[in-house]
Amino acid sequence: MNLLRHVALLICMILAPLTAGAISPPEVQVDYSADSTMETEGGMTMKSRIYHTANKDRMEMGGSDGMTSITRKDKKVVWQLMGDMYMEMPMDSSNTSGMDAFDIVEQAEVGQETINGIKATKSKIVAVKKDGSGKFGGFFWTTKEGITVKMDMLSKDGDKKMRMTSELTNLKIEKQNPALFEIPAGYTKNDMGAMMGMGGVPNMEELKKNSRQRQSGGKQPRDSQAGESLGDQIPDVNKMMKGLFGK
Repeated sequence: MNLLRHVALLICMILAPLTAGAISPPEVQVDYSADSTMETEGGMTMKSRIYHTANKDRMEMGGSDGMTSITRKDKKVVWQLMGDMYMEMPMDSSNTSGMDAFDIVEQAEVGQETINGIKATKSKIVAVKKDGSGKFGGFFWTTKEGITVKMDMLSKDGDKKMRMTSELTNLKIEKQNPALFEIPAGYTKNDMGAMMGMGGVPNMEELKKNSRQRQSGGKQPRDSQAGESLGDQIPDVNKMMKGLFGK
């Protein structure tokens, strides 16, 4: 697992519902929404708003001017929305967590705790990569519906270690609007190849530039408040990697 996949695994494990009961957890059957906060020991904090319904997930970062990711397991695609554009990526090994490469070597229920007013089961899990090159372990707090409301884990890939914590707040289990999981009318599909950066991660600077140009009729605006706000609120994955690992 390279460093980018190392980070992607951690992110996937919080953004997708995960229980410690199996390497391929069952789909959460209830609709819900929540605010998510993920922190790493390298100093990165990622805040997002998430929505879930059967086989569909939505994650919003950066507010109204930010980026939205819609995962459609029923269609086996991931849509990345920004400005009035979107990219479509197939759901395959390049954008899934890669949990099939790991074996669980330890798992146990620790007890019951209340997280932000929600009763949850605390479990411990330790897994190793089948080729012996990496492992992860930690604690997961899961509701009776299978929603992971908190996680505290340590991952090791060779000599690289990372600790990550995540937590859901304002969790509401209620029916979600189907429109949240569709591409809005008027959005233009963009060529994925021209917009992708290192390791298949969206090139955020290119996305922001193209979005601003489209919104200004093809000319770069002299003063783009939306672009500045977006740059402040959405982490650049390339910069994140440099900050975490010094490369």
